[in-house]
Amino acid sequence: MKIRLLLFFACALVMSSSFGQGTEPSDGSRVISTAVPFLTISPDARSGGMGDVGVSSAPDAYSMFWNPAKYAFIDKTFGIGVGYVPWLHALVNDIGLASVVGFWKIGDKQAIAASLRFFSMGAVDFTDNDGNPLGQVKPNEWAVDATYSRKFSREFSGAVAGRFIYSNLVPVDLANLSVSPGTSIAADVAIYYHHMMEIKGMAGASIDFGLNISNIGSKMSYSSTSIVRDFIPTTLRLGPTFTMDIDEYNKVSFSLDLSKLLVPTPPVYKRDSNNYIVKDAQGNNVILYGQNPDVSPVKGMIQSFYDAPYGFKEEMQEIDVSFAAEYWYNKLFSVRAGYFYESKYKGERQFFTIGAGLRYNVFGLDFSYLVPVKSNNPLQHTLQFTLLFNFDATKKASNEKETGGTN
Repeated sequence: MKIRLLLFFACALVMSSSFGQGTEPSDGSRVISTAVPFLTISPDARSGGMGDVGVSSAPDAYSMFWNPAKYAFIDKTFGIGVGYVPWLHALVNDIGLASVVGFWKIGDKQAIAASLRFFSMGAVDFTDNDGNPLGQVKPNEWAVDATYSRKFSREFSGAVAGRFIYSNLVPVDLANLSVSPGTSIAADVAIYYHHMMEIKGMAGASIDFGLNISNIGSKMSYSSTSIVRDFIPTTLRLGPTFTMDIDEYNKVSFSLDLSKLLVPTPPVYKRDSNNYIVKDAQGNNVILYGQNPDVSPVKGMIQSFYDAPYGFKEEMQEIDVSFAAEYWYNKLFSVRAGYFYESKYKGERQFFTIGAGLRYNVFGLDFSYLVPVKSNNPLQHTLQFTLLFNFDATKKASNEKETGGTN
């Protein structure tokens, strides 16, 4: 029985609306598409309120997503974070990314952490070609990962992380379709540098730098018979953060993140008078400009730095830029703002973000709000929340209660 898969429309809408991925349009845009784009969604409200900045910002529970090497410098013993990101909120109310993460500091030099991200695509109705209902399903994708982070010196740390990714876009229990859930194994490699400084008139200052290559892994396919396999979103992210302790109670930091997908850029193919792609004698598409994208993940990472069909200018257009500022008062309350820029030829995500955070004993709360420059962002005018629980603070508060003292 043939099935009209309404799910594909929903998935295409998610991808094209949020990441600008799809076929090359007539306006000159040349976007890069990957499988499981939910892996690039910011899962926490703190970074969400800072324009998706996080590779070198102060460590927190959600460092797993941005730079796991930061865990080695975290000043807490144990923590848990829980977050939820509504997706396509202006269109539907049952699509979103839920996440949970936990970390454990081992002594002064080591830390371990694990997280789970679950992306639900809501309820999708399946029908046959005559419109007869075949049932309702709830497609989903998820990723589970773990990391080990260690200091190599007083100022430098590194981390490795492993990740299992599962994507069930087309449930196979409704019909005999030659499809199956996609799976992939991936890894992250990260470094973090933290240097304390002395500035006249300031209580203290620091300069931090982070680098993270995430989702280094196998391609993904949704059919055991298909020879087409899609890259997962391997991403290079790097940037600095400058922090100033104005006095005992006030601290402000400024961060910059640069990020780039390390997957091949689609080439420009030769087309005939009917706009069909021309094939050679072996049946391969004839490439006019660019490189063959059908390569291994490792070669694709290397090739991504030089394969843009229109040269260096297009390579620069593939770099996304985020910058942000964060202010803390007495380590209890913070306000944040950020900006994210993506070239109009690579998806055109451009938006401002604002956010705030609260820390009190065991409890932490962050929220963010996105204001799009362009109207094609699925998170526009959406509030994002993250809950944090700091059990090291519980122990500290208990000791203070017993001794009757405070810091």
